[in-house]
Amino acid sequence: MRIALGFLLSWVCLAEVAQAAQDKVVVSGTVPSEATRAQVLSRLRDLYGAERVTDQIEVGNVVAPANWDQYVLKMLNPNLRNISAGKVQVEGNQIRISGNVKNEALRQEVTSTLASSFNQTYQVHNTLQVSSGQQALDETLGQRTIEFESGSAILTAKGRIVLDEMAKVIRELNNARIAIIGHTDNVGLRESNIELSLARAAAVRQYLIGKQIESSSMSVTGSGPDAPIADNSTVEGRSKNRRIDFKILN
Repeated sequence: MRIALGFLLSWVCLAEVAQAAQDKVVVSGTVPSEATRAQVLSRLRDLYGAERVTDQIEVGNVVAPANWDQYVLKMLNPNLRNISAGKVQVEGNQIRISGNVKNEALRQEVTSTLASSFNQTYQVHNTLQVSSGQQALDETLGQRTIEFESGSAILTAKGRIVLDEMAKVIRELNNARIAIIGHTDNVGLRESNIELSLARAAAVRQYLIGKQIESSSMSVTGSGPDAPIADNSTVEGRSKNRRIDFKILN
C-alpha cells in the first residue's frame, strides 16, 4: 500500500492511497502541519502495524480546504485494507478510487464508506474491480508457503495460520472447484518426494474441510520435485520449492 498526501496550490489538495508492496505502506507528500502528519501516521500504524509504515511525509507552507485533515483521517479506515493494487486519490473535491477487491459486496462497501467520509461537495469516481477467484487466492497466499514439520505432512502453527486466511477466501468463492498441489525440493528420492507432496496436499485438504470447505470441491495432487519455481542448488531456492499451490479448476 502506498499512501501519498500532498497539496497542489492554495486550497487544492491531493491525497493518494496506492498499493505498492504487499508488506509495506509508504506514506509520502506534503501536509500543512506537524499535527496532521502525526495523526495520519498514527492512523496508518493502527491500521497496518507500525513496522509496515514507511514515513515520507513533509510539512509545508500550504493551505487546505476547511476540515480537510478530518476528512482524510476518516477516509483512512479499515475498509482500505480490502483493496489490493489500489489507489485512492483526493484532488480538490474529486475522489478517485481504483484497485481490486474480492467480491461485489466488498466493492460496494468500500465505495460507500469512502463516500461517507467526505461531505456532499466531494464526488467519488469508482473504478474498483472484483478480483478473479484465482487472483484472490494468489494475493492471499502472496509470497508465503504453507509450512510443515520437517520431512512430514504435519502442519506447523504458521502453516495453520496461513490456511485459516485461505479458508476465508475460499468460502467467499462459493465452493469453486480447487486443485491443491503439493511440491517438494529435489533432495532425496523422487518417489519419496512425490509421496510426501501428496500427503501434504491431502493434509491441507483435510484442514480446510475442518474449516467448512466442501470436501467435494477440492482435489489433491502431489508433484514432488517435478515443478520447481526456484534453484534447488540453494537453501533459499529449496525452501521456495517446498510449497502448496492452489488452482481454480474450470
